[in-house]
Amino acid sequence: MKLNLIAFAVAGALSTTLLLSGCQSTQTQDAQAAAVMAENPLLVASTLQYQAPNFSQIKDEHFQSALEQGIKEHYQQVLAIANNQDDPTFANTIVAMETSGELLTRASQVFYNLTSSNSNPALRKIQGEMAPKMAAHSDNIHLNGKLFSRIDSLYQQRDSLGLTNEEVRLIEVYHQRFVMAGAKLTEDQKAQIRVLNEEQSKLTNEFSQRLLRLTKEIAVVVDNVDELKGLSDSDIRAAKADAKAAGHEGKYLLNITNTTRQPVLAKLENRELRQKVWQASATRGMSGENETASLVSRLAQLRAERAKLLGYDSWADYRLTPQMAKTPEAVYQMFGSMVPAVVANTQKEADDIQAMINKTGGDFTLAPWDWAFYAEKVRKEKFDLDAAAIKPYFEFERVLKDGVFFTLERLYGVTLKPRPDLPVYHEDVKAYEMFDADGSSMAIFYADYFAREGKRGGAWMSSFVTQSKLLNQKPVVVNVMNIKKAPEGEPTFVSYDEVTTMFHEMGHGTHGMFSKVTYPSLAGTAVSRDFVEFPSTFEEDWAAHPEVLANYAKHYQTGEVIPEALLQKLLKSRSFNQGFDTLEYMAAALVDLEWHSLSADTQLQDVAEFEAKALEKHGINIAAVPPRYKSTYFAHAFPGGYSASYYAYMWSEILAADAFAYVQTQGGLNREIGMKYRKTIREVGNSVPPMEAYKAFRGQEPTTDALLKRRGLN
Repeated sequence: MKLNLIAFAVAGALSTTLLLSGCQSTQTQDAQAAAVMAENPLLVASTLQYQAPNFSQIKDEHFQSALEQGIKEHYQQVLAIANNQDDPTFANTIVAMETSGELLTRASQVFYNLTSSNSNPALRKIQGEMAPKMAAHSDNIHLNGKLFSRIDSLYQQRDSLGLTNEEVRLIEVYHQRFVMAGAKLTEDQKAQIRVLNEEQSKLTNEFSQRLLRLTKEIAVVVDNVDELKGLSDSDIRAAKADAKAAGHEGKYLLNITNTTRQPVLAKLENRELRQKVWQASATRGMSGENETASLVSRLAQLRAERAKLLGYDSWADYRLTPQMAKTPEAVYQMFGSMVPAVVANTQKEADDIQAMINKTGGDFTLAPWDWAFYAEKVRKEKFDLDAAAIKPYFEFERVLKDGVFFTLERLYGVTLKPRPDLPVYHEDVKAYEMFDADGSSMAIFYADYFAREGKRGGAWMSSFVTQSKLLNQKPVVVNVMNIKKAPEGEPTFVSYDEVTTMFHEMGHGTHGMFSKVTYPSLAGTAVSRDFVEFPSTFEEDWAAHPEVLANYAKHYQTGEVIPEALLQKLLKSRSFNQGFDTLEYMAAALVDLEWHSLSADTQLQDVAEFEAKALEKHGINIAAVPPRYKSTYFAHAFPGGYSASYYAYMWSEILAADAFAYVQTQGGLNREIGMKYRKTIREVGNSVPPMEAYKAFRGQEPTTDALLKRRGLN
C-alpha cells in the first residue's frame, strides 16, 4: 500500500499530526518528517525571478508542513511584537507586523491559488485540515489584547507622529481590521467569536469542496449525437472527448459552469435537453450527498451571530461599514432606483422572445431554458447578426495578444513577453514578463484561461507574490478563466462575453502589477470590495473600442479584419438583452444582501422559499429570469469573500462607466490619459482612500449617467 505522507514538526500554537502507517516506529516517523521539511522548497524564498513559485519542485506533500511551520513562526513573531517592552512606534509595531509571516504568506499564496485552479483530492484534504487552524491563527493575532493596545496607541497619536500619508493610512487600516475582528470585545465574547470563526471556516471550506464535486456530478451525459443539433462540429467533438475522459465512451458530455445560465443553451435546438441542462444547473446543491442548502442557511445564521457580538444589526451592516457604500440601505437604494427601468426592459425582451417562439412554431410559454436560444434568434433578426459569422474573428490567442496586450501597450506603455523558461503548475498555463515603456521589468504574469477538472468555476485574478517596496518585492500575478479549449489541433474561439472577461481580469491583473506602494497590506487589489471591481470593469470597455477591435477581431485563417458592417452589427447588439443581464445580476446581489441582513435570532431558513420571498420583496421575481447564482452554488457569497458584497460589481461599474466616458473626452485610447489613470488609480493600491483616488483621476465624484448608457437602460 502506497503511503500518503504529509509530515510536519511544529509545536506551540498548533498540535502535531502525522499521516503514517501504524506499523512505523516513532523514530522512522520523525526521520521522515525531518526529511520532508529539509527538502521542502516552500521553506525558503524561491530563487526564480521575483520569487515566482518553482512549480517544478513544489509537490502536494510540501504544503501542510510549510503551512504548519509558517503558522508557528508567524505566531512567535507576533508574540514578540505584542510583548515588546519598548513604547510602541510605527517601526516596532506596524512595520514589524508587515515584515512578519514570510513563510506563511509564501506557502499560503501558492496553496490557495492551486486549490482554486488545480485542485485534487490531496490538496482538498489538506485544505479541510488547515481551514480551522488558519482561522484560529487569525484569531490569535487579531484578538491579542497586548498587540491591539500597541496599535490603538499609535492610532490615537497618528496625526502627531510625523508620518507620511501612506503610513497614517496603514495605521488606520490596521486599527479598523483589528476592531472589526473583535479586538475590543470582552474575553468571554472573544471566546464566542473564536467558536463562530472556527465553524464558519469549516463550513466555507466544505461548501467549496462540495461545489467542486457537484460540478463533476451534474454534468449532462447525452447518448445520441442527434440530440446535440445546433452545436458546431467542434463543440460535438469536444463533448465526445469530455465524455470519454469521464468514462462515458461513445457518448457526449455537457459540462455545467458555475452560473445558472449555461452557454450551451443558446445553441441547443432540443428543448427537452435544454431543460435538462438548465435544471442540472439551477437545482444543484438542493439535495443529495453534496447538498449545500443546509450550509447556506447555517452560514447566514453564523454570520448574523458574529455581527451581533461585534455590535452590528446584521452581517450586511458589519461588512459594509468599511466599504464605499457604508450601509445596506445605500445599496438597496441604488438597486431600487434601477428596478423600474430594468424590469421594463426585461419585460420588453421577454415579449420579443415570446413572439419569436410563436413565430417559429413553438406552442409553449417562455421558460428559463428557452431564453438564450430564442434571444439569439431575436438578436439575429433585430440586428441581422449571425453568431456563426462572427465566431471566426474571435480566436483566443489573437484576442489575448492583439486585443488585451495591445490595449495595455497603447494605454499604459507596457508589454508582455513570453517566459517559457519559468515552470508552471499545469501545461495549459503560460508565463509572461511585463516590461514598462523604458524597458524596465515590472512583474511576472501567469495566464491560466482554460477549463479543466479541479478548477472552480468562474474567472478571477490572484497573486503569488504581492508588490512591496518595504519587502523589495515585485508582483507575481495570475489570471484564471474557464474557457472551453478546442480539441487538439483546432483553434479555440471565444464568445464576445469571454472576450470582455479576458479584458476584465487583466484589469485586476494590472491593478496588482502596476502597484507602487511601500507596504504589502496596502498593495494592488487590497482595496474595498466595491472599489476593486472598478479597474477591471473599466478595462472591459476597451474590448469594444473600434481601434482595439480592429486590431484583434481578425479572421483566424485569412487575417482579414472583421468587416465594418458586421462590426457595427456586433456593437449595436451589445445593448440587446441588457435587461436580462442586469436583472439576473441584481437578483443574485439582492438575494445575497437579504441572506446577510438577517438578525442573529433568525432560525435556519428554507433556501428556495427564502429566495422567492427576497425576489418578490424587491419586485424582481420574474420566472424566466432567475438569479445569476442561486444560493446553493453562490460561490461569491458563501464560501467566497463576497458575502453581503456581490452588489460591489454594480457599485464599481458606476465608477468604471463614468471613468471610461471621461477618458473618451480626453482622446480615448492614448498614453497620456492612460498614464494619468495608471498613476492615480492602479499604482496607489489602498494607500489612498478610494474616493480620493477617484477624484484625483476624474476631478469629481461619479454620476450614474454613464452606467445607464453603458447598459442601454436610459
